[in-house]
Amino acid sequence: MGDAPGENASSWYKDQELSLDFFGSGSVGQQTIDHLSGSRVSDNVRLGLGVGVNYFFTRYVGVGADAYTEDTDHFFVDSTSANVIGRLPIGNSGLAPYIFGGVGHQFDRTEQWFGQFGAGVEVRFHANWAIFGDIRYVVADRTDNYGLGRMGVRFVF
Repeated sequence: MGDAPGENASSWYKDQELSLDFFGSGSVGQQTIDHLSGSRVSDNVRLGLGVGVNYFFTRYVGVGADAYTEDTDHFFVDSTSANVIGRLPIGNSGLAPYIFGGVGHQFDRTEQWFGQFGAGVEVRFHANWAIFGDIRYVVADRTDNYGLGRMGVRFVF
């Protein structure tokens, strides 16, 4: 998968690693999750854009924060969150499934606090960049719970 000279994919996930994410997102409400169908998803998904930062203390455990917007009518940033992340790089494959959980604050539509948990996978094509995708379930303080999916590119420093 495009090894740089003198390195292999098993060394691409390191301790004390900082990364920057740029992603697209899509959220869907609890009613659509409960009654999942293609037409409900196409009618009820809200699309957005976001940015995030992650820091891994060890190869397997880190923290992350992200912010995204789905509607710039009121606030430019609709939601922010912070998570604890656990990842498991798989040998020389460049793949690293991960799980996470944390808390956040939503500013737009309804201002509220939330908790969240989810899972995803990162695919590194080089030690310094990857693509990723994840899904999360958001337990909201004042509204129905909802689901959120993200796909993006990650730059590793």
